[in-house]
Amino acid sequence: MIVLALVARGSYVLAETHDPEHDRFLPAAQTILSRIPPNSSKLSYAFEEWLFHYVSQDGMVYMAVADAETGRRIPFTFLAHVQKKFLASFEVPAEDDATDYSGLSKTLKEMVGRFNADPQAVDPIAQAKNELAGAKDIMTQNVEQILSRGERIELLMDRTDNAANQSMAFRRRAVGLRRQMWWKNTKVLALSGFSGVVLLFVLYSLVH
Repeated sequence: MIVLALVARGSYVLAETHDPEHDRFLPAAQTILSRIPPNSSKLSYAFEEWLFHYVSQDGMVYMAVADAETGRRIPFTFLAHVQKKFLASFEVPAEDDATDYSGLSKTLKEMVGRFNADPQAVDPIAQAKNELAGAKDIMTQNVEQILSRGERIELLMDRTDNAANQSMAFRRRAVGLRRQMWWKNTKVLALSGFSGVVLLFVLYSLVH
């Protein structure tokens, strides 16, 4: 988390915000400001379990103090946001500038609050990772749907094969049944014919 953030013109602090529990960092930050060379630079100072990060460019210094576990990438990304916000709202002040920067202090406090609530919100790499993770989840979900669809297709094919086999079996049974019925009809006709012949023979014998 960030416990202190400031914007300075050289070693003169224009606006700052800090956690009241870390007032002791103010003198250390002032000392570091007095030692920053005039040329553009980006550096981190270690102090106990904390890191003082700063970006110096065009006579302006943007500084943030964060715990060492946070690393360097995210605090410097935060400072890039601070620098962009400052340059969008103000011009680089001259040494005798008397502009009121109380609004900037409020903006710094809000930015620190948002950062501490969700550090990844200001980290483009973390955002890219989250987007990639989301895309991966979507792709995984799509693959699962395709696999599930494939299973349904295979099941449908199995059912179609079963229906075809059942249809062929039914056809065979129908053909067999038709043959059986033809033989039965033939037998009935033959028996009827034979009975008729016998009856005629008996009638003929009785008459003669």
